[in-house]
Amino acid sequence: MSNETFEGGCTCRHVRYRMLSRPLFVHCCHCRWCQRETGASFALNAMIEADRVELLSGQVEVVDTPSNSGKGQKIARCPRCRVALWSNYAGMGGLVHFLRVGALDDPDAFPPDIHIFTASKQPWVVLPEGVPAVPEYYDRKLHWPKASLERRERLLAKN
Repeated sequence: MSNETFEGGCTCRHVRYRMLSRPLFVHCCHCRWCQRETGASFALNAMIEADRVELLSGQVEVVDTPSNSGKGQKIARCPRCRVALWSNYAGMGGLVHFLRVGALDDPDAFPPDIHIFTASKQPWVVLPEGVPAVPEYYDRKLHWPKASLERRERLLAKN
C-alpha cells in the first residue's frame, strides 16, 4: 500500500473519510442511469478496496438503489445533507467502493482512466484525446494497470 492518502466528505462535513492509497482505477460513466442518479452528465468513480477507506467522522446511511444490471447498488450517503459518497455494486459487493471523485477535497487528483457507456453520453460532452473511451463497459484485463489487477486478485483471494 502506498503512503499517499486522500481525504473527502460530504457538503455539510458531517461525514469525513480518508483513502489510504490511490484507487484501483477511475472511470467516468456516461450511462443514462448515472446521469439520472447524479442529475449531471456523468458519474466519476474512483474504485478502491473498501478496507482502504477509513471513516474519520460521522456515519453513512446506505440506500438500496436500482441499477441498470437489475442487481442494484448500495449508495452510501450522508444522513444529514444526503450527498452520495460511494456506491457498492453487486459484482464486488462490499469489497470495493466506487468513490465519488467529486466528494474528495482534491477531485483534480483523479481524472478518468477511461470513459464508459459513451454511446449514451450527452452530445455536447467532448471527450479528451488520449483517454480510452468505449461505447459500453470495458474489459478490465485490457485497460487496468497490472498493479491494479494484482490488487484485485489479492482482494478476491482474501474473501
